[in-house]
Amino acid sequence: MDIKPRTTRKIKIGSLTIGGDSPVAVQSMAATRTQDIETTARQIEILMRDGADVIRIAVDSEADVEALATLRKRFPDCVMSVDLQENYRIAPLVAPLVNKIRYNPGHLYHLEKEKSTREKVEFIVDAAKKNNCAIRIGVNCGSVDPDYKARYSDSIEAMVRSAVDHCEMLDEMGFENYCVSLKDSDSQKVIEANRRFAALRPDVPLHLGVTEAGLPPEGIIKTRIAFEQLISQGIGDTIRVSLTLPNEEKGQEIRVGREILKDIQEGRFRSVPENFLEGLNIIACPSCSRVENEKFVDLAQDVRRMTEYAEKYKLTIAVMGCRVNGPGETDDADLGLWCGPTRVNLKEGPKTLGSFGYDEILDRLKMEIDRLILERYGAAQSADDE
Repeated sequence: MDIKPRTTRKIKIGSLTIGGDSPVAVQSMAATRTQDIETTARQIEILMRDGADVIRIAVDSEADVEALATLRKRFPDCVMSVDLQENYRIAPLVAPLVNKIRYNPGHLYHLEKEKSTREKVEFIVDAAKKNNCAIRIGVNCGSVDPDYKARYSDSIEAMVRSAVDHCEMLDEMGFENYCVSLKDSDSQKVIEANRRFAALRPDVPLHLGVTEAGLPPEGIIKTRIAFEQLISQGIGDTIRVSLTLPNEEKGQEIRVGREILKDIQEGRFRSVPENFLEGLNIIACPSCSRVENEKFVDLAQDVRRMTEYAEKYKLTIAVMGCRVNGPGETDDADLGLWCGPTRVNLKEGPKTLGSFGYDEILDRLKMEIDRLILERYGAAQSADDE
């Protein structure tokens, strides 16, 4: 099929070029604690083996920076990106070690609240300039800047306006080596946000992804929907497939990404199952270094198995692995779980229902699911009902 040409400018991420007529790059993120050097090294090996063009690592402390320095020595040829999390102050420490810095506009307010957003962005940009780093402005549905959430009732518009304003800031600072991402767990919102942004800033390279897409195969289908709609329209210069997978299987994200790109290029668009997402929808994050208990992936799989009996009911359940994005990114779910080291926090929308042990949470979750089914559909439901 005829794919619309991309109009974005080219940017450099180390030895990699994205944008314009460059091939769409495929990337992923290490799902391990950065300070666990051997486990993180194994994750990098797996992703490199499967052909990742960029590998992102999360850094939130000086101890993480030390670990990153060790990893960089072990993988000198890896095109490496770093996620600043909530700590923008470490940008000058990580910039000499990586090829790209990702910051989230919605996390900048956490630190040094007396400083303006512009001052903090300039601090990151200065570090990137001095070390020849690219920047990704990474806007996420669950952590949109509070000022933009207050200003725009439309959550998609809040994301887009935040991204556009940050682009203008970087432009004014004379920095052009940047790209943007606008991510949501809802495929349709990802499509709409990226279309709106591309219409306003057709020159800026876009990093595509459906955040917390969840477990395969549903997570692959959600991702494919967004990528097929956008890339065929000339929108998207690099992609991340976010799947909830055991560490040893993380390379599947790269393989799936390349398969989707190949299918789009060759005109093979996979049909979406009839009524897909009209019933139960389970959102789960892909895991990262912020996850404080590796039981999180097992829990996500257990939740899917346990909820099979309720698959015909239109409910959204979110299973998140950390306290950074978990609280905010479960707000829109009917029931949300975000995981700590020993406890799982259960929510109904933005309301907290309580904290439960990993051995208790499934029973309590089922009780809440049954309650919602009874309230909304007027009939009790159990795993034995047919």
